[in-house]
Amino acid sequence: MGVGGFMAASIVMPNMRFGADPILQPKEGSEFIKTNFKVDDLTTEPQKVDYSFKQKDGWYEEEVTQFAWVYKDKNGDIVAHSPVCKHLGCNVEWNSSESHPDMYFCPCHKGLYYKDGENVPNTPPRAPLDRYDFEVRDGYLYLSTRAKEFKGE
Repeated sequence: MGVGGFMAASIVMPNMRFGADPILQPKEGSEFIKTNFKVDDLTTEPQKVDYSFKQKDGWYEEEVTQFAWVYKDKNGDIVAHSPVCKHLGCNVEWNSSESHPDMYFCPCHKGLYYKDGENVPNTPPRAPLDRYDFEVRDGYLYLSTRAKEFKGE
């Protein structure tokens, strides 16, 4: 069993990974999930919008709950920021730091972002907050299941 088993495993294991890998990869694109948030209720102040959906990874399905920081910018356009800090993945909060009002603040390492999601220079985050795609249907906000990297405007 020794050498023969080792040789068989070295052939079989990579092929098993090759076969299972596509199943475990995230889906291309993104689904839009209805939130309970009416678009008419959006203001220029970022608001926490929670939403849940079922996510399937291979044969395992689970209920996922996440949130976005959503507001209307000065042009009236909807902006939906991911709450995940680009430093080490902690969640940022809007306007939660007394010393840094009207900013996103990451309590883990004191990371800062401006309202538009741009990272403040010389703070831990090295990139802007990601953004969710969105749709408006029947007056309700629908958010994508995955945020995308934002490069700035």
